[in-house]
Amino acid sequence: MSATIIQGERVQLPTKYGHFELIPFQEKESGLEHMALIKGKFTPNEPVLTRFHSACATGDLFGSLRCDCGDQLIEAMKMIEKNGSGIIVYLQQEGRGIGLMNKMKAYKLQELGMDTVEANLELGFAADERDYKVGTDILCALGIQKVNLLTNNPDKIIGLEQNGIQVVERVSLIIPSNPFNKFYLETKESQMGHQLNNDKSKNKCYDN
Repeated sequence: MSATIIQGERVQLPTKYGHFELIPFQEKESGLEHMALIKGKFTPNEPVLTRFHSACATGDLFGSLRCDCGDQLIEAMKMIEKNGSGIIVYLQQEGRGIGLMNKMKAYKLQELGMDTVEANLELGFAADERDYKVGTDILCALGIQKVNLLTNNPDKIIGLEQNGIQVVERVSLIIPSNPFNKFYLETKESQMGHQLNNDKSKNKCYDN
């Protein structure tokens, strides 16, 4: 177990999208609580289908159409259920790490015409403030060293590999846009490098 996190009780979690197990984790220094949603058994030295999902209260809880977060979470659960094994590491990193209050400030700036990156910068933050160290600590606590990562974000691959997790393959998680999030998704693709098309040539291996 990493010296930075505390592992809680492992419990059964039947859901609408499949039967999972859930383990809470707490950061010792900050007290922030995260979760691992687990399906099936993992074979040592084999990559595990994995999603790193940052908490999004508006999308995950309320079904907001301003982002694709809630739909991505549901789709990841469905894909892991179909695969028969996998893990979702659910991280308390609201608003790409700026927190709920500042996320709402960013939303207001977006309503005034800024894109999601410009809004973060206007508030004094980086476009993405997330740190994936605690997530990789959770994987290590569960004995996972290799993953097939459910993501459209190349920065997640870099973040995991910098912290000792080998990303064997990137698996796309494409959610169709709607009128409320089309500009947001276009900004993630054009300014943050997210790969939001179904070109399978981009779903390549990322070996160390």
